[in-house]
Amino acid sequence: QVQLVESGGGSVQSGGSLRLSCAASGYIYSTYCMGWFRQAPGKEREGVAAIDTDGTTSYADSVKGRFTISQDNAKNTVYLQMNSLKPEDTAMYYCAARHGATYFPLARNEYHYWGQGTQVTISS
Repeated sequence: QVQLVESGGGSVQSGGSLRLSCAASGYIYSTYCMGWFRQAPGKEREGVAAIDTDGTTSYADSVKGRFTISQDNAKNTVYLQMNSLKPEDTAMYYCAARHGATYFPLARNEYHYWGQGTQVTISS
């Protein structure tokens, strides 16, 4: 059974940084595309960043240049380094996984497995 466990959320001031982690278990990690999504109150869940099976990364325009997705295959863990945080980055952040590559790495319906989420709150 695939399990994804996020950690690293919290509250920081605008301009600050956070690093989210997602520990994966229950499958062959390297064969999965991993993504980070977020959902703010009253809004739909949106793709933030993804890393494909070949290491190709994708980012939403709103986070390009500020967020970096990376992975440690030895630890079966994917990270989201978030810098220059803004109040509009406030949301619940979710880790997601899908088996195999996808042409739409930031599309939520491409993913089969989800973590429980970690809250990120940015104050101005």
